[in-house]
Amino acid sequence: MPIPASDLSYIFDLIYRRSGIVLDAEKEYLVESRLRPIARTEGLASTEAFLALLRQQPEGRLHKAAVEALTTNETSFFRDEFPFEALRQEILPALKVSRAAARSLVILSAACSTGQEAYSILMVLREHFPELESWSVRIIGVDLAEAVLERARDGLYRQSEVDRGLSLPLLNRYFDRVSGDYRIKEPLRKAVEFRQMNLTGSWSQLPRVDVMFLRNVLIYFDLPTKKAILARARQAMAADGYLFLGGAETTLNIDEAYDRVQLGKATAYRPGRPAKG
Repeated sequence: MPIPASDLSYIFDLIYRRSGIVLDAEKEYLVESRLRPIARTEGLASTEAFLALLRQQPEGRLHKAAVEALTTNETSFFRDEFPFEALRQEILPALKVSRAAARSLVILSAACSTGQEAYSILMVLREHFPELESWSVRIIGVDLAEAVLERARDGLYRQSEVDRGLSLPLLNRYFDRVSGDYRIKEPLRKAVEFRQMNLTGSWSQLPRVDVMFLRNVLIYFDLPTKKAILARARQAMAADGYLFLGGAETTLNIDEAYDRVQLGKATAYRPGRPAKG
């Protein structure tokens, strides 16, 4: 049975207000599939009944659960691979020189979901830059949804998840087998910070970022929200920092204060001077 248009309008407005993400009627299937389990947990017969309950109550625990369920996105280890190659071949060698005096680095995985991207970054460092273990290196993963952050902190992944993008040598080296699943080893879990953050809110909790992965998330926002997020990202980055977006994303015609650079097969963006107009 289709979800009434008024209920869809309500939940889409809630998602936009709380996260900045734009959903439309084509995402009705997503609303049904993601909210039905919550409805059942609450003892409700249908998604429609759950949405009716949300509309009757002041915004609280259930509204937060609905927003988190509908803003959880796809991820995998070493997704799209080329940014990680650029990190290894171009960016980290350059930053080793420019940060030699401070001996510190901050790398951000924004919209990190269940943590595969952040752990992939850490594995690049451990595999290819063991000398950086004596530096202060902070890898920070942020996401709106606390539920996925808990999974990231726990570092436990199913066979199907480690099969996506993770080589057998890395799996054997950095994971322990746990009852048919795989948990990333404790020293690596402790080496990554995961924290809750809304990309449309304040970024003041972040230190100055040297490399930022902000991939495959801008596509969910409208133009004003994209502009605001890219501006916040630029302000959070070091002047000579690097920004990675998803393959279908760009700063072009959104924020002209970035310079586009090609790093092998990967495209990155660096803070530049705002265009005069």
